[in-house]
Amino acid sequence: MAFLPMNIKEVKARGWDEVDFVYVMGDSYVDHPSFGAAIITRVLEDCGYKVAVLSQPDWKNYADFLQFGKPRLGFFVTAGNIDSMVAHYTVAKRKRSDDAYTAGGKNGKRPDRAVTVYSNIIRRLYPDSVIIIGGLEASLRRFAHYDYWKNTVMPSVLFDSKADIISYGMGELQTIEMAKRLSEGYPVEALYDIRGICYAVKTSDYVPKTVVELPSYERVCESKKDYAIAARKELEEADAVRGKTLIQRHGNCILIQNPPMQPLDTKQLDYVYSLPYERWYPQCYEKLGGVPGIQEVLFSITHNRGCFGACNFCSLAFHQGRAVTVRSKQSVIDEAKSFLNDKRFKGYISDVGGPTANFRLPSCEKQKKAGLCKSRKCLAPTPCPNMQVSHTEYLDILRELRKLDGIKKVFIRSGIRFDYLMEDQSDEFFEELVKYHISGQLRVAPEHCSAAVLDRMGKPHIETYKKFCDKFYKLTGRMSKDQYIVPYLMSSHPGSTLKDAVELALFCKRENIHPKQVQDFYPTPGTISTCMFYTGIDPYTMKEVYVPKTEEEKSMQRALLQYFIPENKQKVIKALIKAGRKDLIGYDSKCLVQPMSNQNNYKGNNKGQKSSYNSNKNNSRNRNGKQTKDKFAKYRRKGNKLTVNANRQSPVLICKFRY
Repeated sequence: MAFLPMNIKEVKARGWDEVDFVYVMGDSYVDHPSFGAAIITRVLEDCGYKVAVLSQPDWKNYADFLQFGKPRLGFFVTAGNIDSMVAHYTVAKRKRSDDAYTAGGKNGKRPDRAVTVYSNIIRRLYPDSVIIIGGLEASLRRFAHYDYWKNTVMPSVLFDSKADIISYGMGELQTIEMAKRLSEGYPVEALYDIRGICYAVKTSDYVPKTVVELPSYERVCESKKDYAIAARKELEEADAVRGKTLIQRHGNCILIQNPPMQPLDTKQLDYVYSLPYERWYPQCYEKLGGVPGIQEVLFSITHNRGCFGACNFCSLAFHQGRAVTVRSKQSVIDEAKSFLNDKRFKGYISDVGGPTANFRLPSCEKQKKAGLCKSRKCLAPTPCPNMQVSHTEYLDILRELRKLDGIKKVFIRSGIRFDYLMEDQSDEFFEELVKYHISGQLRVAPEHCSAAVLDRMGKPHIETYKKFCDKFYKLTGRMSKDQYIVPYLMSSHPGSTLKDAVELALFCKRENIHPKQVQDFYPTPGTISTCMFYTGIDPYTMKEVYVPKTEEEKSMQRALLQYFIPENKQKVIKALIKAGRKDLIGYDSKCLVQPMSNQNNYKGNNKGQKSSYNSNKNNSRNRNGKQTKDKFAKYRRKGNKLTVNANRQSPVLICKFRY
């Protein structure tokens, strides 16, 4: 199947006089089911609509927007796979130089707040055209929200963009229904009863009905308490079974969010992934060097959607939802078989995953009829006693994949919930995971070790992680494999004090963890953690939360996690002094750092003792006692540039699983 047309020349080549929809996006066009734009455009095409793709149009010159003319039915607009501000800026608000979703990998091909910019241009050029915005950027900004980059509360993106409708969440079903009604000649107002959308009406035109009313835009701007109340209600009602209509007043208008669309069932999900994706990018990008983002996911398979883990810093619960839906085994097998016909395929499936790779079942039987609980998380701080735990289905799929001729290895790279795995009474999956499905390193996310911080994150306490590690290394040793756990750790999350950061540094030292990458908490729209960051209030308890906000403190918390890097020494010492832990500065084995050469006033100084960093740099051992390579070599300077990336994940991984 050919790529969808990207310009008027390609439209004419298909013999079309006009297009039904123009799909405008901030990414380079990649026709792969890991990319939301590919899914929505293929679904529309399969329903018989003529769709043109306008990828990364020049927003400073309207020629790109004019080339197709006014589409017969309307425009779909998205920033792309991730929020344009996250794509452009680090958590320190520094401009990124690269962009995994742009051909050539260079930043600057989309505007900041791409959805708003694109939609305003379209509204100016085609005043009476229907504009539907969606994707992650629009979905997470559908209510009044704190904007980290402007450091202010902004209204719903619907108003700033001048669009007609927001399609929020996973948009296949609402997209199909909206397209159908528009094609039948209905005005945009006739779409307002569709689930999974937001729209606005004037206050004077609003007909009162049974709804949950959020504090108004004006109220959440004035009162952080009201902001916290709104944030909690927004997430509580983000459930397709029990979710109610939400309204939020913005001046003389009312934003209305219909209840979430029902998730796709297995048959529908199979259909979506059976569509004829090219699984690559158009030829025109080759001369630019291709689109880097495809490499991470090219031969990966998504077998599920949704995540009932619902970590507070993760946007998935607000966007995809907590309800887990899955593809059939046959659908997954068929996709794997299709790889065998691709000349680029070398026999390695990089991932069989999703938001959380080892979720196949609904969290409990109750949720099917009653929805997921408002006030209870399935896994944290302790697993719910009603939670279903089984890896049987997932293991069956992995076994069938391994049997296929031409498949050499099947890896799981997207990450598993280790706390869910530890609840499984059977070790069968754990054993096969270690034996067959790890490419040297297994990524898991304990995030922190402080119970107080983990509670704010909505994560299990560290004891579960320790038990998981013990079991992992026992199995690894038994199988004589050289495999390691790579823990994702986060600094400066709301609730994390300097003392908590010191506790985490000591934990890393005890466990022989030397994180190459550390993620500062990134306050993105739509998460509970961002609410805590802005308000200083936990929206579930309405109690105050300590929030590290200054760049100085955030840099100290980050440095503590990488205390072993010589370049961090001065910051670590400063942090320890501020935290009242001078006892950790010295030459004793318990210490994190030695004093600076001009500092000799710490207890336990022994000038004759060698630095633990230098003396141990070539003596690192894994948990099996095996000699390993110098773990510190990768942290040393090359010229004047430290070879440590402060960002934990590539944009590809961020888009797929969390911020």
